[in-house]
Amino acid sequence: MSSRERILGRVRRALADAPGADVPIERAYLREHGDRSVEETVELLAENLADYRAIVHRCTTADLPATLAGMLAARGARTVLVPPGLEPAWLADAAVEQVPDRAESTPHELDRVDSVVTACAVAVAETGTIVLDGGPDQGRRRITLVPDHHICVVRVPDQVVASVPQALERLDPVRPLTWISGPSATSDIELDRVEGVHGPRTLEVVLVGSQPSEDVNS
Repeated sequence: MSSRERILGRVRRALADAPGADVPIERAYLREHGDRSVEETVELLAENLADYRAIVHRCTTADLPATLAGMLAARGARTVLVPPGLEPAWLADAAVEQVPDRAESTPHELDRVDSVVTACAVAVAETGTIVLDGGPDQGRRRITLVPDHHICVVRVPDQVVASVPQALERLDPVRPLTWISGPSATSDIELDRVEGVHGPRTLEVVLVGSQPSEDVNS
């Protein structure tokens, strides 16, 4: 008997009592950890985003254009990349050149853009993760990977969920999903952290709701 046959024999014996392929397997995963209110879930998202070194802002819908304009001015941005479905009012107060998301744009052209502003599909509080699905207000995946500065707008509480299982229920698995937990970063064997290696060096998140404008961190 060959090694292959011995291994497959052990696998067959181990699966002898397993249910058939047509029997669903119940997985008792927790859908979320703890019992939080909507407000507490949003607070947890803000805390975890900041913990991942994202810069978190809060404002009302009415204040969003002024908030974005102030963020871009503070960054010194002269150009901003804009997905085709982004609400025009969001950047109405920004004194910057708006660069459209075009399929023919080269990586070098995208790299010359100062900032990119997008919406998101959903945000996960427990992991401090923002998910983009390539929707019209988010654009192609590459526009949030090449520019060095990404501003992402999250509508709260509508786009905020507690856990990854809850996020997956809202997402279409055939879409190009990008999961973002803080700015791009990596560490070598000495644990020296380097940011901006395979994505934006700076991530700013705007939580847009009915609460007064404020920054969680700066």
